[in-house]
Amino acid sequence: MVVRRIQCVGAVIKDEAGRLLLIKRGHEPGAGLWSIPGGRIEPGESDANALIREVLEETGLAVAAGRLLGVVHRPGLAGAVLDISDYLAVVTGGGLAAGDDAADARWVTPAQMAGLEARGALTSGLTEALTAWGVLP
Repeated sequence: MVVRRIQCVGAVIKDEAGRLLLIKRGHEPGAGLWSIPGGRIEPGESDANALIREVLEETGLAVAAGRLLGVVHRPGLAGAVLDISDYLAVVTGGGLAAGDDAADARWVTPAQMAGLEARGALTSGLTEALTAWGVLP
């Protein structure tokens, strides 16, 4: 059986206070759960361009793409696998406002993130990946 793989990007963005930018997913997979902004790479699009587009669509923020932090694999719809390359990014403009498939967007402290995790409100594996990459303590 051939598994359909979907190439995606995610943006790890912190503000000057060290808070992490999260979006509340508005659609499946993971509707209602908090995650980092990101999404599918369109045909012919580079990872950096996809990251910049997705962050703007979901948060209203313009960003510059930085270095690759790591890659995760998550279940998608209809048996597909999401191959997600997560990059650091820095805000260069815009104003924070949920848009596109984001139901909400906000800056969270590590303590707030731990609270979301305790309530089961984060996408699967997010805390583990961010901790392994040195983003979270």
